[in-house]
Amino acid sequence: MTSDLTQLGQHAVAAASPDEARLEYVPNPRPGADYLIRFTAPEFTSLCPVTGQPDFAHIVIDYMPGETIVESKSLKLFLQSFRNHGAFHEDCTVGIAQRLVAEMAPKWLRIGGYWYPRGGIPIDVFWQTGVAPAGVWVPDQGVPGYRGRG
Repeated sequence: MTSDLTQLGQHAVAAASPDEARLEYVPNPRPGADYLIRFTAPEFTSLCPVTGQPDFAHIVIDYMPGETIVESKSLKLFLQSFRNHGAFHEDCTVGIAQRLVAEMAPKWLRIGGYWYPRGGIPIDVFWQTGVAPAGVWVPDQGVPGYRGRG
């Protein structure tokens, strides 16, 4: 099941860009059950494509797996590959989701990109593949709206 994995259990360095990053997948251990998997990355970073300044986000990915699940270390390294990547918030958030959908083919996926403010305006970006699946508990993503310091 894990013989094709190249990053798990090994020293692995994040790729220089998201396009170079390798996402790895393993068979869904419970293919007959509908369930939700959540990944939370509260310290996601990328670069503004105009100024080169760092942007920070709290990313939440929820998905109902199909035949495979994403291997978590490869997802972590994929997300780290954005650290020196210049892209707008919308491109980062939706691009992460679309890459997972294209490669993993989950039954359903949603992503919330809760971006910290720059210039006084926080930007939150949301995307999902369709209507939330019936019969599966899909909790709130639990990230409060930005309230400033008070």
